[in-house]
Amino acid sequence: MYNNLNNDGERRPRPRFHREGTPVSPRPRFKRDFSEQPSTDRPKRSFNESTERPQRPNKPFGGKPKRNNNLYSAHKQQVYREKMEDPTKPVRLNKYLANAGICSRREADDFIQAGVITVNGVTVDNLGTKVLPTDDIRFHDQPVRRERKVYILLNKPKNTVTTTDDPQERHTVIDIVRNACAERIYPVGRLDRNTTGVLLLTNDGDLAAKLTHPKFHKKKIYAVTLDRELDEVDEAIVRAGVVLDDERIVPDALEFPKTDRKHIGLEIHSGQNRVVRRIFEKVGYKVVNLDRVSFAGLTKKNVGRGKWRFLTPKEVAMLHMGAFE
Repeated sequence: MYNNLNNDGERRPRPRFHREGTPVSPRPRFKRDFSEQPSTDRPKRSFNESTERPQRPNKPFGGKPKRNNNLYSAHKQQVYREKMEDPTKPVRLNKYLANAGICSRREADDFIQAGVITVNGVTVDNLGTKVLPTDDIRFHDQPVRRERKVYILLNKPKNTVTTTDDPQERHTVIDIVRNACAERIYPVGRLDRNTTGVLLLTNDGDLAAKLTHPKFHKKKIYAVTLDRELDEVDEAIVRAGVVLDDERIVPDALEFPKTDRKHIGLEIHSGQNRVVRRIFEKVGYKVVNLDRVSFAGLTKKNVGRGKWRFLTPKEVAMLHMGAFE
């Protein structure tokens, strides 16, 4: 048997064998001097030699090309499956026109009184008129068709007005999502001009009413930055509740870092106008920055400031079922 130890007791390299079984000299383990041997490396290119390669398309990590959410794309738009309606259940005419994207309910009442709406060939001017989904409804002799429902989540930037039309011609949230769809959508609730964060836009009037009505108590989470640190006395007042418009507003949660009492996380269900700013103004503080990070379970994750995305069918179903707080 071959002994792989030398005279000093150190391990020797294993020998190699020919096919006949006769051993050959072992492979040396020391470094050889290649200075006198011809190099087998590939020749290096000179600086004058062209090294240009075909440019690859700019792709982010992961291999998927970047997409611009602000471009109109039929591929990006998701068609949401509407709830099956009872064809025998009548609805108010102004609601039917609003759901069709013709106008708002208030504007629909004006059109009805003006006599430009016909139902099954008959002009209607009664505001309380109810219609069926199977009726032939026309606006200025043009058939009215129900729109598909669209749901868009916007990460609202500063200096943007939350309205569909501004008489002062300021930048609005509708200007940001103008090319998102052909349907007439509107914001659900309001955010101040300089308040940023989650804002839902849709043409689903029933869902919008459910999310904004006070009795449904939808949760909102804000990141608040004050002009100075919140002391313990004022913190206790805010936690106990502040009276605004004859209603005591009690936050569900109020948190901040131990070493920084200017930056506060506030969870609240109230839907009053400018409620967060007014709470802190009540105890003598000014809100410098206000960002809504969550609304009814929707967050701005992976949505940059001033960008938007369509809700997934699962998110829409959860909102309709009231699964989000």
